[in-house]
Amino acid sequence: MSDTTETNSLDHEAVLRAIPHRPPFLFIDTVPELEKGKRIRALRDVRASDDYFAGHFPGEPVMPGVLQIEALAQALCILIAESFPEVAAGKRPAFAGLEDVRFRKAVRPGDVLELNVELVQFRRGFATANAYASVNGEKAAEAVLKATMV
Repeated sequence: MSDTTETNSLDHEAVLRAIPHRPPFLFIDTVPELEKGKRIRALRDVRASDDYFAGHFPGEPVMPGVLQIEALAQALCILIAESFPEVAAGKRPAFAGLEDVRFRKAVRPGDVLELNVELVQFRRGFATANAYASVNGEKAAEAVLKATMV
């Protein structure tokens, strides 16, 4: 039996078409892997020039955990938009919930944040997913996410 799962990728322009977020609140650069209706792997180059580093924390910059979770939520919304275009048409994504959040490692300028989201359920336009962010294979944050299109 052969695996017929198609894996797609999205460049930065395709990310901009998939979700309405824009800098400075866009936290996904590219999507090297997307299996429609199943999972997404997205990347964010964490830049020293990112606005939040000016105050979090001067002299010891750390990407806020809430922004790591936001990046994961954006990845989930891209997965929904690309997987279920009939549900997403004419709507925007909305983050609907968060459970079992854990922060495990500091994320710093120069890191590449890898965002992994696996869809657990999608029913009536509402998604639940397991998600984690990592740097060099080490988990930085993880959570169960919920999102919908409104």
